[in-house]
Amino acid sequence: MQKTLSSGKTLNLNPAQLGAVLAFLAVALGAFGAHELKGILSPERLVTFETAVRYQMYHALALLVIGTLPKVSHKAALVLFIGVVIFSGSLYLLVATNMSWLGAIAPIGGLGMLTGWAMLFFSLFKR
Repeated sequence: MQKTLSSGKTLNLNPAQLGAVLAFLAVALGAFGAHELKGILSPERLVTFETAVRYQMYHALALLVIGTLPKVSHKAALVLFIGVVIFSGSLYLLVATNMSWLGAIAPIGGLGMLTGWAMLFFSLFKR
């Protein structure tokens, strides 16, 4: 995935790099949740936080694997990445702000993840 920055330089990120970033953040956020949020959050909000971390890590690992596959759609990986950022991000914000309407955004991210998985499935047949 190539992105041109405002400076004119090109930033190249492959699915494995995106997965590594997501995995790093999932471990950091998971540790924060386990050590700092356990006594602060209600049990329901802690479950929400753990769900966000879990789905983020699942998709981080998937992106790491996708990055090793030849001729797999990088668009599928990007859609997976965006989907998990929206899904987990909305849940993190919900927990942090207690604004329950943010829970309505999570299914949009879930749809993005499902779309990414479908795109990956079909790209595997184009090899």
